[in-house]
Amino acid sequence: MIFVTVGTHEQQFDRLVRAVDELKRNGTLTEPIFVQTGYSTYVPTHCEHSRFVPFKRMKEMMAEADVVVTHGGPSSFIEAMAAGKVPVVVPRRGDLGEHVNDHQADFVRIVAERQGGIVPVYDIAELPKAIELSREMSRDVEFESHNAEFCNGLRRLIEEL
Repeated sequence: MIFVTVGTHEQQFDRLVRAVDELKRNGTLTEPIFVQTGYSTYVPTHCEHSRFVPFKRMKEMMAEADVVVTHGGPSSFIEAMAAGKVPVVVPRRGDLGEHVNDHQADFVRIVAERQGGIVPVYDIAELPKAIELSREMSRDVEFESHNAEFCNGLRRLIEEL
């Protein structure tokens, strides 16, 4: 199963939703696909979908998925990484009315260059290739959370204040 999330930002992300639906329609993607469409105006006709998914269910779906495709919001792709996936990350674009500016593209580029662990897609035509790369890379990935370490350090800093 492929799980796609566009997040909860109040602007549409029709470009991604339409591209995934078309890949399912034309047979490029044959497995089941679930798309969380958010405020997109395009309604998929070939993929299961819902505007929003409760957070707990989203985490379950990410864990169950073979591939996770997200927008460029860090919370979404970090959750996918925590589920043991190398997410396909498609940044929203300001010039297409998907966000207020291109900060997602800038952020995704920096994460990909400095950290890795994601498959960025800047040209939607590259989505099928990125999905296959993510599938291959996710087979060998192990995510190690540093949340407890961070929280302990923060607690120590607060106590010192």
